[in-house]
Amino acid sequence: MGNTESTIPAAGIALALLSVIGLMAVGTDIFLAIAVCIIWVGTLFLARARPPAPPAKPEYNPYSSGNMKPLLEYSGTPVLVTENGRVSVANRSARKLLGKHIVGQDIRMVFRQPKAIKLLEKKKGGITTVTGLVRRKDIWRLNRQVLQNGLSIVELINLTAEADISRAHTDFVANASHELRTPLASVIGYVETLQEDAGVPEETRSKFLGTIHSEAQRMQHLVSDLISLSRIEASKHEQPDLPIALRPLIEKAAHDAAGFRRADRLDLRILHDLTVQGDDRQLEQVVRNLVDNALKYGDPAGRVIVSLTETINDEARLDIIDTGDGIPDEHIPHLTRRFYRTDPGRSRASGGTGLGLAIVKHIVERHRGRLDITSRVGQGTTVSVRLPALKGKS
Repeated sequence: MGNTESTIPAAGIALALLSVIGLMAVGTDIFLAIAVCIIWVGTLFLARARPPAPPAKPEYNPYSSGNMKPLLEYSGTPVLVTENGRVSVANRSARKLLGKHIVGQDIRMVFRQPKAIKLLEKKKGGITTVTGLVRRKDIWRLNRQVLQNGLSIVELINLTAEADISRAHTDFVANASHELRTPLASVIGYVETLQEDAGVPEETRSKFLGTIHSEAQRMQHLVSDLISLSRIEASKHEQPDLPIALRPLIEKAAHDAAGFRRADRLDLRILHDLTVQGDDRQLEQVVRNLVDNALKYGDPAGRVIVSLTETINDEARLDIIDTGDGIPDEHIPHLTRRFYRTDPGRSRASGGTGLGLAIVKHIVERHRGRLDITSRVGQGTTVSVRLPALKGKS
C-alpha cells in the first residue's frame, strides 16, 4: 500500500472548491460540479503518493569461513583460517602438512612455537619465521592477516629450499676454495724456495719442478671440472634432443678414459646397439668419468666391465663394474655430493677432484635418466646409468 505525505494539499483543495462554485455560478448541474471536485481532489492525493521502498538487501560478508573454504582448498600454499582463535578452515596443503586434526583446534596448539604464538596473539597481523615446524631443520614464514568478525588468515611459506640452496652455495665456495688453496700453497712454497736459494741441487730442483707441475695440473683439472659442472647445471632443464647411438660413443669414451696403459683392463660387453636422445659430449663425459673412477679405485690388477643392455622398460642401461675394495654403505648416499671423498688422501693422490660423480649425476638428470650405485666391501662397485631409449632406431 502506498504512503502519502503527512500534510494535506490545502491549496489544491481550495482551488477545486472555487472551481466548483464558479461552475455552479454559470449554471452547471450541481451533481456534475461536485463530481468534478471529487475527481480533482482525488488526483491531488494520488499525485502526492509514493511507491513502496524496495526491501533492504542482506549485507554480503566476503570474509566468512564458508566463503573462503572453496577458494583456498586447492592452493599449493598451506593456508589456515581462524575464527576467534580456533582453526575453522585448513586447506588441503595445510592438512597434509599439519594433519587433519587441526580443524577446530586452538591455533596456538597447532604451532606451539613461541614466535608463532606471539604473532597469533597480536591484534594486528604480521610476519614471523619459525624453524622446526614439521622437521627439525625446516624453515617457514608465517604471514597473518586480520580480517573482520574475529577472522584471520594465516599463510605458510616454505623457505627450507632457499636456505638449503644458500647453504649449499656457501659450502661449495668454501670447499672449492679449500681444494684450490692446498695445491696453490704447494706451488707458491716450492717456487719461493727455488727463487731464494740459487744453490738448490739439480736433483732437488727437478723434484720441486715436478711437484709444481703436478699441482698446477691438479688445479687445472679442478677448474675444468668446476666450469663443466656449472655449464651442466645451467642447462639441466633443457633436455637434449639429438639421437645418439650409444655403441660407438661408449667404445670411444671408454678407451679414451683407459688410455694406452690401462686399455688391457677393459672388458666391453655391449649386447645392444641402442639409441637415446641426448648430448654426445656430455654422455661421453659420463662414460669417461665412470670408467676412470673404476680403473683408479678398483683392483689395480682387475678388469673393469663396461656393459650396455636394454631393460624391460625400454631403457638403455650402462653398467660400469669393478673389482676392488668396495665402498661401505654409509658413504653411498653421499657419493654424488660435490667434493665428497670416501678416502680423501687416496683420491687426491690419484688426481681426483671430488666432482666426477657430481658431474655424472647432473648429466644423467638432464637426460631424464637414473643413476644407481651399489657396492660390497671386498668385492667391488657397480655404477648403473639408465636412459630412455628411442624405439625403432639403432
